[in-house]
Amino acid sequence: MEKIIKAGICSYGMSGHIFHAPFIHTHPGFTFYAVVERSKNLARQRYPDVKVYTSVADMIQDPELDLIVINTPNYTHYEYAKAALEAGKNVIVEKPFTVHAAEGEELAELAASKGLLLSVYHNRRFDSDFKIVKQVLNSGDLGDLLEAEIHYDRYREELSYKKHKEEKLPGTGGLYDLGSHLVDQALILFGMPDAIWADIRTIRKESLVDDYFELVYFYEHLRVRLKCSYLTREPIPSYQFHGRKGSFIKTKADTQETMLQQGLMPGAPGWGVEGIHEWGLLHTERDGKVVREYLPSPKGDYLEYYDGIYDALNGKGPNPVPAQDAVNVIRIIEAAFESSDAKKVIALK
Repeated sequence: MEKIIKAGICSYGMSGHIFHAPFIHTHPGFTFYAVVERSKNLARQRYPDVKVYTSVADMIQDPELDLIVINTPNYTHYEYAKAALEAGKNVIVEKPFTVHAAEGEELAELAASKGLLLSVYHNRRFDSDFKIVKQVLNSGDLGDLLEAEIHYDRYREELSYKKHKEEKLPGTGGLYDLGSHLVDQALILFGMPDAIWADIRTIRKESLVDDYFELVYFYEHLRVRLKCSYLTREPIPSYQFHGRKGSFIKTKADTQETMLQQGLMPGAPGWGVEGIHEWGLLHTERDGKVVREYLPSPKGDYLEYYDGIYDALNGKGPNPVPAQDAVNVIRIIEAAFESSDAKKVIALK
């Protein structure tokens, strides 16, 4: 019988109770064994058997734990992931992986030296909208791709109640937060660019961190733009792709986060299924005939990430998000800040 993985979560804030605990609890290959809550006792209200610690350091040393989820503030990821690896634990780190690429490289080397799994939770790879984007690009219906644009916009003038997201600390701000999703998706679709240009700004009145950015990836025959603004009241298509044969336009419409916030568990009826009004528009040409049609998206499912983690820990499959993938995300983010500060294009080695 394959081993049941005992998992501990370092924080039971939004990341813990929305994006990790439900999937660990639901997956038959895992046990939600432990969690860190310093003052509240919310996890045990929903998961009565969970063991509660008041410090990350204490939980990491629990000999029963096989897997630690590092979902603490961004600037602590490196410190806690290193401590967990040194304690002999397999590790999942929330995005963004680390503040600096060199820290991520060090963690990857440490995990490899100890024969441990180190993965990063780039869950937006498993969104319904991103799945249909990959499907369309792989189909060849657009022909040679010339231009791509990916947005992650919101409208929120007020500051987040999560103080660590609004303080001017290492790894805070929109590019590290929402931007890491866009950077990862673009790298999955197109690989590392030859060069990058960026404009990173602070636009909310009381904000201390960046909350607007535009990045441009330069490839030989392709330009990719990544954009985010916290002050976009009227939504626009989140995905726009234009090739020699056609275009594909799509909203960001994955339903999983909303369903989780409503208290539903993975696998609930209609899980990850988009409404027909959110289907993406493909406008192209096949066999000399113009085609303009709306395409349904595959079901979104973050449980696929934990399927991959389970298989990897049991020697049955690859790491679903290897550390090096996440290091590349941080390399792009660091280059983007360099570009924005210097107001120039930055070549990537």
